Amino acid sequence: MLRHCLSVALLLLLLPPRAHADPAADAAQCRQAAGSYLVGTVTTGPSFRGGKPLHGVYLSHTHLTLLGDDGTSYDVAIDNVFANGYRRNQAAVPPPLNSIRTGDRLELCGKRYSGGDVGIDWVHTNCGEAPSHDKPDGWVRKLDANGTADGNMEASQAFCSLWPN
Repeated sequence: MLRHCLSVALLLLLLPPRAHADPAADAAQCRQAAGSYLVGTVTTGPSFRGGKPLHGVYLSHTHLTLLGDDGTSYDVAIDNVFANGYRRNQAAVPPPLNSIRTGDRLELCGKRYSGGDVGIDWVHTNCGEAPSHDKPDGWVRKLDANGTADGNMEASQAFCSLWPN
């Protein structure tokens, strides 16, 4: 038993510490990635929306509604092909996006839009391209109770070849 406790203690010491969220630093990182920074609470979603094929891969989306800390309700459009657990032509919300629940806090970096709905999209990697206002190097991160951001749920580059340079 003592050996097990010592092993667990050693493992905890070897894990990298999780830094407390620094919204100003995250917002600056998002601006550097040519994106708009948004933090808020999920009020609806996620839900699956089918899409059109590109080179045989359907470009579906996950949508949710986020009440931003600014008091505005945003439609969040998330490209499924960049989700870390997406499988080709999956007709459902892919992992880890399927773990998002109403009440969760999210940190987003992407491209805001308006015209009918107010929202944000392009909340995913831009496949190594130089970021621009139209194509930021975005992210979707879940925040824990302490405000610490998990990793980017939209970091997969498995389907980047669909958009050749």
